[in-house]
Amino acid sequence: MTTTGEVHRAAAGGPWWWARRRAAALDVVLAVASAVECAVEGVPFAHKAGLPVWVGVLFGVLTGSTLVLRRRWPIAVVLVSVAVTPAQMGVLMTILGLYSLAASEVPRRIIGALAGMSFLGTLIVSVVRVQQDSAAHADTFQVANWVVPFLAITTALGVTAPPLLLGLYVGARRRLMDSLQERNESLERELGLLAERAEERAEWARGEERTRIAREMHDVVAHRVSLMVVHAAALQAVARKDPEKAVKNAALVGDMGRQALTELREMLGVLRAGEPVPRRADRLPLEAVGVAAAAAASRAEAEAEVGPWLTELEDLVGQSRAAGMVVEVSVEGESRGYAAVVEQTAYRVVQEALTNVHKHAAGAKTYVRLAHRGAEVAMQVENEPPPEPGAAASAGLPSGGNGLVGMKERVAGLGGVFVSGPTDAGGFRVSAVLPAAS
Repeated sequence: MTTTGEVHRAAAGGPWWWARRRAAALDVVLAVASAVECAVEGVPFAHKAGLPVWVGVLFGVLTGSTLVLRRRWPIAVVLVSVAVTPAQMGVLMTILGLYSLAASEVPRRIIGALAGMSFLGTLIVSVVRVQQDSAAHADTFQVANWVVPFLAITTALGVTAPPLLLGLYVGARRRLMDSLQERNESLERELGLLAERAEERAEWARGEERTRIAREMHDVVAHRVSLMVVHAAALQAVARKDPEKAVKNAALVGDMGRQALTELREMLGVLRAGEPVPRRADRLPLEAVGVAAAAAASRAEAEAEVGPWLTELEDLVGQSRAAGMVVEVSVEGESRGYAAVVEQTAYRVVQEALTNVHKHAAGAKTYVRLAHRGAEVAMQVENEPPPEPGAAASAGLPSGGNGLVGMKERVAGLGGVFVSGPTDAGGFRVSAVLPAAS
């Protein structure tokens, strides 16, 4: 930043302290004009001072040429103009020097002091000059006493006030433009950071959505397909020995398949209903996050209507019993309505725990406990050791190891507590506690 408040840019091509070549050319032209003026005014100054004319002309040229420094050192230009004011030269330099000083970044107190000095110098010279002119024409006309100070003050104000006020206005406007430009750049940086943060949030939301969909698909498919595999194995074992039981198992397999397809169709319908509109290339990331949030809200509302509910828990246990599992159910406390997400999570925990029993402990006796408490609902699924250790392996049920992880994520997402692990008797226990209001 130069003393005139202009930003110095080397890329603009201006020499030395000038920002642009056009500014340098303008200052050179003004300095030449000031030098010519001072040179002309140096002739009468040389006569009055008793000096050779060439000395007065040279002095005027050197004095007027200092105007070329007005952008770099405006204080020096004003001081030179004040110094040569008694010689009655440098009016152009005084005017342009005051303008450059007022438009610069020099402190206001210095601007006021130098402007006051220039005003006083011009006032004194004006008084002397008016008195000399009045004395020279005394025989022609008489000048009133008030005319001399009036003309002197008017001249001093006319020389100093307009360039000073114009320079203050230009400097204030330049500083305002610089401030607006800095604010604009700052806002652009902030918008860039917000866009990056929005992209990160959108990516995080996409990851969470993929995890949620994978968890839902696992919960819906794994339980039904596991029961189908168990019934299919039983069907294969009794097909020749007991045709009537084989027909019954085949019917159960068909029912399980239809239920699995129904649940998958409902889930896909929810996903399609909440599918966001494809983002255009010119859409801002913040708007995309808003669309994703709205789509997530619509999906949450649709899922709340789909279920499942704790009232369907008896049907879920009945399906496992039909597959040959011995299940005992106990309920403590009075059943009441919970938030949809709480009932869905509780149902899925019990469902996944029963699925794991089919996979890893086929034939083991299982206990399902549900407790309704004041501020929470608790559930526990515990199985005894399987009667035949190799039964689960012979069924050929695959396991991806995601069931317990999915249950823990569901429960933790609602602020609940999830615990799972083997029992002392050789079985396995899954326990979860969910807050009643989530």
